[in-house]
Amino acid sequence: MTDAPPAPPGRLGRAGGQPASAADLVARLVGGERRAIATAVTELERMSDAVPDLLAAMQPHLGRALVAGFTGPPGAGKSTLVNAVIAHARTLGHRVGVIAVDPSSPISGGAILGDRIRMTAALDDDGVFVRSLASRGYLGGLSPAAVRVIDALDAAGFDLILLETVGTGQSEIDVAEVADVRVVISAPGLGDDIQAMKSGLLEIADILVVNKGDRPGAEQTLQQLVGALSIRATVRHDTPVLKTIAMTGDGVPVLFDAIEAVGRRIAADPPMARRRRRARYLIARAAADLVARRIKDGAGAQLDALADQVLSGLLTPDAAASVMLER
Repeated sequence: MTDAPPAPPGRLGRAGGQPASAADLVARLVGGERRAIATAVTELERMSDAVPDLLAAMQPHLGRALVAGFTGPPGAGKSTLVNAVIAHARTLGHRVGVIAVDPSSPISGGAILGDRIRMTAALDDDGVFVRSLASRGYLGGLSPAAVRVIDALDAAGFDLILLETVGTGQSEIDVAEVADVRVVISAPGLGDDIQAMKSGLLEIADILVVNKGDRPGAEQTLQQLVGALSIRATVRHDTPVLKTIAMTGDGVPVLFDAIEAVGRRIAADPPMARRRRRARYLIARAAADLVARRIKDGAGAQLDALADQVLSGLLTPDAAASVMLER
């Protein structure tokens, strides 16, 4: 599979030799035109001036896709497992959109594309669309662009969207706010990462997976996770703990059945409620970015003055933060 090249910056692709409007582009996207999907995704990723019109035009076509998020420590085999899930989903007739959030290049800021290279099940298959996005330094495993791209793939008729986080450990909890189904992946031999999972990712999991299940220690890792579920009051004890071997596909059908089971359970929720949760995430991220910019812009005399007042006991850190936000 080779995605069509996106339109040059400042244009939304062309229809009949003329620049396309947002409505025209979305009409082509809804019709499944790959060039239109790629163009829309690019505009949404870079947050161009066309984004408000694109999102508005997509609204009547949203809320049909099931979004499954895959997260977990580095080395757990997330990309390989997502590739196996793609292959299995296609045998069942699902159209699959994939958003793989890769680490950002320290030079260009773009995605390094490691995840996409490993997703061989997507090659030459028009029923699969894969886009790698840069994390852009976000520590929650996602970037706001990923949420906007979910809308594009949903509108394009992909009934299953797989979202793979960047792979940085227990900080990857943003997926809990974005995905309908949260799949947390571990593997034997990760050592302290199992402990990190117990204290962080475990609480967000709808499904726990021990990948690389043919390796020594796989059964022990599985039992550790089962035990962690039984003693933590903050997690559901009915969370399935599954074992897979992504390279061979062993256990993938059972995992897919579990994803669909969670999907059926949440189907009772109105689609708008699920989309509202993603919108809340975008608002929270935008607010955090605004605060960070204000602090950066306020660096220097004002920030030093506030720091001195905190050190002298004249202000608490919370009060100093309020002063910064009121600038």
